[in-house]
Amino acid sequence: MSEIKIERNPDQERLQGLGVLNWPVWTKEVSEFPWSYDEQETCYFLEGDVVVTPDGGEPVKMGKGDLVTFPAGMSCTWQIGEDVKKHYQFG
Repeated sequence: MSEIKIERNPDQERLQGLGVLNWPVWTKEVSEFPWSYDEQETCYFLEGDVVVTPDGGEPVKMGKGDLVTFPAGMSCTWQIGEDVKKHYQFG
């Protein structure tokens, strides 16, 4: 199984190259919930503080300023410690 990939504070050129600002926005309040990825998701955190723990894996901390790729087929638990706002794209 692939791992969660995180780019910390990517520069504006990288974000523009991906078209991040044109992606939809998802928001979620402080909470904890299970999640499964049917397809790869790439997202860029505008706000928030999150720990994502893949089933059978180690917790991964992420949040504001991080560009994150979640692999297809991964099941995990999201623990949101600070409200999240992120751009996202599937596929």
